[in-house]
Amino acid sequence: MDNTAVNRRPLRQVAGLIKLMRPRQWVKNGFVLAPLVFAGEFLDPSSVSGALLAVALFCVASSATYIINDARDIEDDRRHPTKSRTRPLAAGTVSMPAAMVLLVLLYSALVAGWFAAPGVVAVILVYMVLNLAYSFSLKHQPVLDIFTIAIGFVLRVYAGAVALDVPVSEWMFVTTLCLALYLAAVKRRQEISQSGNEGRKVLGSYSVALIDRYAEMSATGALVFYSMFVMESRPELVITVPLVLFGLFRYWYVVEALEGGESPTDALLSDWQLLVTVVLWIGACAWSLWPTAAA
Repeated sequence: MDNTAVNRRPLRQVAGLIKLMRPRQWVKNGFVLAPLVFAGEFLDPSSVSGALLAVALFCVASSATYIINDARDIEDDRRHPTKSRTRPLAAGTVSMPAAMVLLVLLYSALVAGWFAAPGVVAVILVYMVLNLAYSFSLKHQPVLDIFTIAIGFVLRVYAGAVALDVPVSEWMFVTTLCLALYLAAVKRRQEISQSGNEGRKVLGSYSVALIDRYAEMSATGALVFYSMFVMESRPELVITVPLVLFGLFRYWYVVEALEGGESPTDALLSDWQLLVTVVLWIGACAWSLWPTAAA
């Protein structure tokens, strides 16, 4: 046997385990930082460290849920035109025993995190229970599947608030819910368009026209509630409203014209205009709230 191939096998296994944790999807955990920004705490070192710890713990938890989901869906993923090649368990690049060892390590990290941030981990436990229900049942229930995904984003924002021990505006929660519903609806739309109902059984209960209405309603709600949040709680952020509107328009363009959106993270990272919009939004928020933070 070729010694080079033997030596590369452990490296491929490690690469597969890293891919199994889906580090690209950790971008979603940026929602945890929303309270840090809107509470004007981003100049306080202790607040920043607490928020970053919450992000790290959510990354661990989300990776653990991805492993469970991939293990549960391994047969369906093997029939999927894309996931059969990109999911390590379905593609056979990672063995099931190795995945279970990694899962135990991730759970151990969360147990350790409990001693550093018990409130955050308590929220994460709710998130993980919700995702277990999603993996084994809710993902097959029309409408409930989309709302389950969206609630996960709301829990991220709540965890960020718990990490800082600050209240969160109700407008922020409902804005997050609508934005997450929009992203989840678009994800389902692209799955239907690109692979029909082969990848997920629940897709047979939807149509592109129905999902489009869900997405349009959610995007409108996100814009309206964000604007109301700004006007009521943070009027200095009014300059960010056009950026949010452009981001929604551009994301829909990426979905419709460029056939992206099955993975919101991939759509964001692959489109420079979306990336620039997010960076400008973060910069505008920081600039607008800087006097509050400095005070």
